[in-house]
Amino acid sequence: MTLTIALAVLFSALLHAVWNSLAHGASDRLVGFALIGVVDAVGGAAMAAVGGLPPAGAWPFIVASAALHVVYNLLLLASYQLGEFSQMYPLARGTSPWVVALVSIVVLGHDLPIGQLLGVLAVSAGLIALVLVGGRPGRRELPALAVAMLTGLMIAAYTVVDGVGVMQAPLWSYTGWMFLLQGPPIAVIALIRRRRAGLSRSVRMSAASGAAGGVISLTAYTIVLWAQTSGALAPIAALRETSIVFGALIGAWFLDEKMGARRAIAAGVVLAGVLLISLT
Repeated sequence: MTLTIALAVLFSALLHAVWNSLAHGASDRLVGFALIGVVDAVGGAAMAAVGGLPPAGAWPFIVASAALHVVYNLLLLASYQLGEFSQMYPLARGTSPWVVALVSIVVLGHDLPIGQLLGVLAVSAGLIALVLVGGRPGRRELPALAVAMLTGLMIAAYTVVDGVGVMQAPLWSYTGWMFLLQGPPIAVIALIRRRRAGLSRSVRMSAASGAAGGVISLTAYTIVLWAQTSGALAPIAALRETSIVFGALIGAWFLDEKMGARRAIAAGVVLAGVLLISLT
């Protein structure tokens, strides 16, 4: 993995933290996620128009990725409704690298140098430590934590699917059709569930954050798919999870959340893992 790819993925991680904070802060989260989906679909249509139809062999990956992204977004929405952002987000993101590394080695037959393996483990351990800095979760938090971990599994699943699928078609074609297919379902769900509960008012209140979140999410994941064309699946998946470090900084600087010594140490472990991944 080159320095250019590493920096691009880190930038994507920053963008990911930003759009998640926008989605979490929406006055109506379901409508906010729906608006993000609409923007993704529009942007995907534009990219698909440029990229054209993908080869036949790419369609199973595109359809599978779109379906996994829909489930991921629904689980992410549920986790934000059940638990706090500062706990749900890192747990979801921290679950993914372990699973991606395991699948890339066992299923895909990729080699993972010891330095990168240690980096993946450090990133994941640091992110999970960020979840536990407030103490061991109680029984009442278990449903939220379970949903967050399922979200992480979905992240791992679509990361692996896209890591293979993006090699089967031109980037613009693959990305465009994937976003075009994944965008509408949540918008349809929001339309059905909110049509009698002031949908137009919710749309007006969430329009700015939803539109911005859609543009940012589209940009962030396009960068990731471009990076995955290098084949460095597990290191890229781990680098993406540094988005929680950016999320913690956003929370401290803009949301008046305390960083704290334990959280700072956990973030330092994540950064150490990033250095291991980038330099080996």
